[in-house]
Amino acid sequence: MKEEVGAIVLATGYRPDLPYLTGLGIADGRGRPLHRDGFSVEHDRLAFAGLECQLGLSSNSLRGIGRDADRVARRLASGLRGEDAPG
Repeated sequence: MKEEVGAIVLATGYRPDLPYLTGLGIADGRGRPLHRDGFSVEHDRLAFAGLECQLGLSSNSLRGIGRDADRVARRLASGLRGEDAPG
């Protein structure tokens, strides 16, 4: 069964543990997300927040995740509205 969805939020804990994504081409053989600044390199409507050194040294901490999550949310929302994605 296939279903069209607007967003999926997935919390995995203190470090990425995503081996189930390997077969989808969005994670490496160890289950680490393949991304650039938190955005999937394979799927333009998939993003990650809270990854180590995503945009800075504090990205995977409470101090830094807010900035990264805000950036990810804004880009994904603009894509859902059909706008040009902000950098």
